[in-house]
Amino acid sequence: MTIRVLLADDQPMIRASLRIILEDQPDITVVAEAGDGVEAIERARRTRPDVCLVDVQMPRLDGIEVARALAEAPPRVVMVTTFDLDEYVHGALRCGAAGFVLKDAGPSLLVEAVRAAYAGDALISPSITLRLLRHLATRGARITTGASPAHSLTAREVEVVRAIARGRTNQEIADELFIALSTVKGHVSGVQTKLGVRNRVGILAWAWENHLTGQE
Repeated sequence: MTIRVLLADDQPMIRASLRIILEDQPDITVVAEAGDGVEAIERARRTRPDVCLVDVQMPRLDGIEVARALAEAPPRVVMVTTFDLDEYVHGALRCGAAGFVLKDAGPSLLVEAVRAAYAGDALISPSITLRLLRHLATRGARITTGASPAHSLTAREVEVVRAIARGRTNQEIADELFIALSTVKGHVSGVQTKLGVRNRVGILAWAWENHLTGQE
């Protein structure tokens, strides 16, 4: 099934670049564009895309407000920005965003974030993930639920968890471990079930709390 995407950014050149990257994929198509937050909400409600890529800083309404307005609507919102300030990350996650990707993260991570959001998962750029977890740790916050002890995971699942903690995409994990992409997805799903977490962010938090990131 084709993933229908809306692009929201106040810079036409950025939207054009994102469109080229996404429409180079056989399973993704851009169905609408918006140049500000108000327009993004209106077009999202009219075209009903599966995923909205939304810039944090836009005229009229910023990306955080767009994510909040669409929280109960069908499209999943992935924040795309040049900024990696904690306040933006926390604000986006609190509003139910399904990802937070820096514009310089590269085409592969952008595509992975769209696919993850479509699948009901969440993806945050590796460059800010550990810093976010450190910030949560200093505040005594936990974003995992029902986490199981490490011995409940198989050796292969632990390898996958460590790779996720290093910011690897599913395809990169498959390449590193010499296994099929579908096998990686199966392991990720199994890990989420065993740990009682909803997405990769939860796996990362569990890895942090259990000292499996190697960067605490």
